[in-house]
Amino acid sequence: MLNLITQRVVLSLVTLLIVSVIIFVSTEVLPGDVATAILGREASPARLAALREQLGLDRPAFDRYLEWLGGALRGEFGMSLARRNTAVGQLIAERLRNTVLLSAVAAATGLPLSLALGVIAGLLRDRVPDVLISTIALIGMSLPEFVIGSVLILTFGVLWALLPAVTVVPPDAPLDVLLPNLVLPAVTLIIVMVAYILRMVRSSLIEALASDYVQMATLKGLSRPRVVLLHALPNALLPTINAVALTVAWLIGGVVVVETVFNFPGIGRLMVTAVEDRDLPLVQALGLLGAALYIAINLGADLLTLWLSPRLRARLLQM
Repeated sequence: MLNLITQRVVLSLVTLLIVSVIIFVSTEVLPGDVATAILGREASPARLAALREQLGLDRPAFDRYLEWLGGALRGEFGMSLARRNTAVGQLIAERLRNTVLLSAVAAATGLPLSLALGVIAGLLRDRVPDVLISTIALIGMSLPEFVIGSVLILTFGVLWALLPAVTVVPPDAPLDVLLPNLVLPAVTLIIVMVAYILRMVRSSLIEALASDYVQMATLKGLSRPRVVLLHALPNALLPTINAVALTVAWLIGGVVVVETVFNFPGIGRLMVTAVEDRDLPLVQALGLLGAALYIAINLGADLLTLWLSPRLRARLLQM
């Protein structure tokens, strides 16, 4: 078991290293020029050359990558290019709280709701509740986040004026001021999350209910609730762990769209602004942070699956 965990961790670290190379190269080949974006198109060639030298942009790319990677390992991502004299880590810290809060609210609400709806749909297969839940889930899966967000803004922010349509508070606003602006973005993420997970739970539960061990438990005279809770549900939820992990990891990318739609002051909105300003150190830091979180979540899901599935663990040990 220890060897399996070690292999997974090493593979995750290698993946993160490869991703860091991709992030650095991708930002290097972006069209345009950082010095021109900072000084403007009318800046003289001498000023542009001086700024490139000051920023270290005239150095070989490989040297700058090694320096950036070493700083990232220490948690130091340098200074922002668009916001002079401001550390990248400080900019991220100012907005990280908001994104973590948004993702936590969406996950804490969406996961139990999707599991409950998936179980109801699976137990009542092809009945009215299942048809209604499945239809709503298909609609939620079909609509992009920005469409759902726009509908919520129009309904609850403009027509009924119950909640703020867009966020106008600063990133460091107190929680009591920020919370009303959190509702619509969180609901947008919850709708998409629930749609995907409940479909997986429903399919897994239907398959588990038709399995031999559930049929045997029923023939032994066990009650229906006991068969579902002790035999069908645990085995049905096991395949959904990776789906849940992927959906939670999707929040990392999903918040970029949602925060942009609602102008929510989080990491996603900061990423869009950094790309617009060609703030390469900030873009690189946010990209690496998102990749690290994505890899960590999937690693945790793999290890949890190995721990909960003795058959899978035994099969991997024999390989």
